[in-house]
Amino acid sequence: MSEIFKTVIDIFLHLDKNLAVVIGQYGTATYGFLFLIIFMETGLVITPFLPGDSLLFASGALAVTTSLNIWVLYFLLLTAAIIGDTVNYWIGHFIGPKIFEGEHKFISKAWPASLVKKEYLIRTQKFYDKYGGQAITIGRFVPIIRTFVPFIAGVAKMSYKHFFIYNILGGILWVSLFTWTGYFFGNLPFIKSNFHYVVVVIILLSVAPIVYEFIKSRKKNLDAS
Repeated sequence: MSEIFKTVIDIFLHLDKNLAVVIGQYGTATYGFLFLIIFMETGLVITPFLPGDSLLFASGALAVTTSLNIWVLYFLLLTAAIIGDTVNYWIGHFIGPKIFEGEHKFISKAWPASLVKKEYLIRTQKFYDKYGGQAITIGRFVPIIRTFVPFIAGVAKMSYKHFFIYNILGGILWVSLFTWTGYFFGNLPFIKSNFHYVVVVIILLSVAPIVYEFIKSRKKNLDAS
């Protein structure tokens, strides 16, 4: 298990070199590979561990030095991100309530008990009634949360028209920020030679909102007690 963990970490930290090897071996077929990863990372609740921010950044950087075309890459990854969230929303819409109500016994047992209580479905509904749009857009920039936000939006029966607008907005902001940042800055000598540190910084910045909300919540609970 430790060897597998080390391998996964190595893939993440040296994503630029590993992706360059894939491009060198498979050429334009790499477009399909990248599309699939971004689609799965945003569209399937069982694959939140796949690279998102760092993959967009590395792809943008490699579009400068490899056969990848930045415009084809950009619109392909944007499409994958938008379709991924859309699929995730409809999965949550159709099977989410059944998971919470225990109709799908296998899935219900696989999920933590705290996630399958019906009261949480009601709380989620109220949350999306108040913060739905912001949650969809901001959630794009937070690993793990990015994968679950559209699913929960579907579970909560959020208006699809409402969801779609913020899905498009969030997708454009997310893909544009990381892909074009990688394209313009990813090949600077300092960044290129310290890419593993850049990945760590991206991850830390991405999870900062979660840490902030956790600390804020703990402080509020301590003050209340």
